[in-house]
Amino acid sequence: MTTLTRRQLAGLLLLTLMWGLNWPIMKLSLRELAPLHFRALTMGLGALVLAAYFAARGLRLWPRGTAEWRDVLVLGLPNILGWHALSIIGVAHLPAGRAAILGFTMPVWTVLLSVLFYGERLSARLLLAVGAVLAGITLLLWGELAQLAGRPAGIAWMQGAALAWALGTIWMRRAHLTLPAESLVVWMMAWSALVLALLAWWLEPPQRASLSAAVWLSLLWSVLINYGAAQVIWFALARALPAATSAMSVMAVPLVGTLSAPLIVGEWPGWHDLAAMVCVVVAIGTVLLRPNR
Repeated sequence: MTTLTRRQLAGLLLLTLMWGLNWPIMKLSLRELAPLHFRALTMGLGALVLAAYFAARGLRLWPRGTAEWRDVLVLGLPNILGWHALSIIGVAHLPAGRAAILGFTMPVWTVLLSVLFYGERLSARLLLAVGAVLAGITLLLWGELAQLAGRPAGIAWMQGAALAWALGTIWMRRAHLTLPAESLVVWMMAWSALVLALLAWWLEPPQRASLSAAVWLSLLWSVLINYGAAQVIWFALARALPAATSAMSVMAVPLVGTLSAPLIVGEWPGWHDLAAMVCVVVAIGTVLLRPNR
């Protein structure tokens, strides 16, 4: 088992908190902003922040040739545009913690899609993980249908987002990249933000300029922390840590999102949410954490 340095452990804990807290913080922003406007604004500014940071470090930002531009467009479609557009609509329909739980079913769908379409072996561990995820989704769907004001469509939006992210993850693994991963993410965010801005202009009403202080702070968080600092930390950890260690962070994000939602947006999890969270964490652990041999 890999031993973490203090700096790596601190980075992993900080990243988990950033990603977990981001779910209720997004929900807070949506009280005064339409979802596509919010996503286009924060993603576009976040891309500029990352570009400035990576340029200051001397990283090559500009793609070269048709192949690198094709990677930017093709890989950005599911990884950035699909995941971020569908998930923010899901957050608008669901409690923040519930959306986080559903979004982080992604690792299970990644493995399942690999089996269905790319010939990877079906194992008992995968069947257990799929069963646990389906149990979690059923619990959350039951919770939505049991409420007079329930919005089960939000579950469909979040599962669409998780599937898009899963497909994008598979494509990323199979791609032969020559553009630095940091630069690839910046450009994927940039063109996705432009598409989202056009969709927001077309589909959503004009947004008011006067926002509360809490929403301004949540916008700053989204730009500087979610799209800025968290991405930088993730790139640093992804190079240094094995996948199993990173998986522990992924497993903890829905927990942080669910438990912080009462403090940030006043959304208290019900027993459906807590039980579904356990199911999803078990499923992710089953897929990502391999036993020592």
